[in-house]
Amino acid sequence: MVIQQFERQLNGVVSLDICFSCQGIWFDEFESAQLAPAGILELFRLLHQHHADLRQPWRDVLHCPRCRERLMHRLDSTRSGRFSYSRCPQHHGRYSAFSAFLIEKGFVRQLNGVEVAELASQVQTIRCSGCGAPVDIRRDNVCTHCRSPIVILDHDAVQSALENFGEKATRLQHIDPHAVADALVANERARSLRVREKRNGWLDDDISDLVLGGIETVWKLLKR
Repeated sequence: MVIQQFERQLNGVVSLDICFSCQGIWFDEFESAQLAPAGILELFRLLHQHHADLRQPWRDVLHCPRCRERLMHRLDSTRSGRFSYSRCPQHHGRYSAFSAFLIEKGFVRQLNGVEVAELASQVQTIRCSGCGAPVDIRRDNVCTHCRSPIVILDHDAVQSALENFGEKATRLQHIDPHAVADALVANERARSLRVREKRNGWLDDDISDLVLGGIETVWKLLKR
């Protein structure tokens, strides 16, 4: 893990422990809620910067970095949908996947049954945005490993989240939602064309991650 500092609400900084290879963030108690809008956007930038890093699967058992007790699996929900995380029983904090953090902050939404069925007819297998395991969406509506729902980063979720960040996100609010939507669709179509019939690895590069793929697409549009 590496320690990164982000702007805290009101004053100061929040120091987060981030594992880019496993795409997870350790939050000490209440740290997620203490992030300022500018800090959230900086974290979004870091996700883009490391979206292509070689990804490692999560261990079956995770331990608290403070007390070493076994973390407990938990589910929570926001208006954007349900997300999973692993919490310390002694309340030292929680370990969240990048996608869980984005759901919490409203960047990501959960797909409904019709959208999952339509996606399954084109892509069939995706990568869980939570733990990285492959998910056969022709058969499963959630990850069978970590129980995370199938989520996607889309233009409506991004636009809504940015609007809620206030004046510090003003520059990023002036994006064309139609351009973002078209880019996301084209992005997934391009990925589906590269899917090979035979997959060799558990984290095969040909399996799409709907969240990280969306982050790359949206970030390119924001940089125009």
